Amino acid sequence: MTINTIAGIKHADSGNFFLMAGPCAIEGEDIALSIAEKIVSITDKLKIPYIFKGSYRKANRSRSDSFTGIGDEKALKILKKVRDTFGVPVVTDIHETHEAALAAEYVDVLQIPAFLCRQTELLVAAGKTDRVVNIKKGQFLSADSMRFAVEKVLETGNKQVILTDRGNTFGYQDLIVDFRGIPTMRSFDVPVVMDCTHSLQQPNQVSGVTGGKPALIATIAKAAIAVGADGLFIETHPDPANAKSDGANMLHLDYLEDLLIKLTRIREAIR
Repeated sequence: MTINTIAGIKHADSGNFFLMAGPCAIEGEDIALSIAEKIVSITDKLKIPYIFKGSYRKANRSRSDSFTGIGDEKALKILKKVRDTFGVPVVTDIHETHEAALAAEYVDVLQIPAFLCRQTELLVAAGKTDRVVNIKKGQFLSADSMRFAVEKVLETGNKQVILTDRGNTFGYQDLIVDFRGIPTMRSFDVPVVMDCTHSLQQPNQVSGVTGGKPALIATIAKAAIAVGADGLFIETHPDPANAKSDGANMLHLDYLEDLLIKLTRIREAIR
């Protein structure tokens, strides 16, 4: 698979890395469109192929009172509006098999969350939609073992698979990134993405709210591009401190353009 097979993606032949970026969760129409408008403007300027990211529902939460979404159909319609308004593909997570066909009606890329990357029926259901399937590598798995997740989708006849690294579990409350995993997973002949924000999470905090180290987002992103990542995944928000999900490890939207300029220069240098 190459990224120019993703419906509606622009600048696919620019030679630049591609970007999946947006808020952690869809919080409302106005903020989703505002975030998308700014990122589209930046990525058009820098000729970065862009996919808007937003979760229509958050199923994996530490606490039962955590924000999970504004309603499935409402959020999915907002994702479709982003696609129709700005002419960019969109990606969202699915968590159960019945969600695959539902979400596929609205989005271009179905994302398999890291904790679910071994769920055979979920991978098969996603593959059967003929949408692009982005599989996040489980924090508990080696890069080598992700070949089996890829095979489960390929066996449905769907050849459109992306793998995304999001770090490895380190102790009980931290993650580390092993950059050897990027070339390892690229050897499976699929595009490989580095999740620069979730890889900086500090999970399992005693408060029940995941922490993070957003000051290191640029470091993770630069290293990923330097070792050959095909794309980057960055959650971003105009007010991370008040975001309804994962604010502790999101990049402030105002910092995105400067970071992408630097990353584009690194990409040009290694080409």
